[in-house]
Amino acid sequence: MIVVTTNEIPGYRIQAVLGEVMGLTVRSTNIGGAFTASLRAIGGGEIPEYTTIMYESRHEVMRRMVDEARERGANAVVAMRFDTGAVGNFSEVCVYGTAVVAEPIPAGEAGATGQSAQVAAATPAAEG
Repeated sequence: MIVVTTNEIPGYRIQAVLGEVMGLTVRSTNIGGAFTASLRAIGGGEIPEYTTIMYESRHEVMRRMVDEARERGANAVVAMRFDTGAVGNFSEVCVYGTAVVAEPIPAGEAGATGQSAQVAAATPAAEG
């Protein structure tokens, strides 16, 4: 699945827009991690316990968004954005974008890229 932050995918034509898709999680550290993090905060610098939570959260919400896009029949998500916030003492991470069906532009056609030409050549033509 192609996921981009841009509104278009270079070398691809958007054939169908299937709507907004998203992934969301709200997480907290365990009591030990929160205690260790609060001690680290006294000295300043990065707090690895929270960094780990944020990385895990981003991966989880991306997976959820991609799964939702696939369920709708999409092969790409455009205009993807992350949003974060706090709910009480918890961290919220949300990702959203627009699920689309994108078709690679074959070599020799206007707008084709090297990547799209390779993908188009490897994709069997639709039978009519």
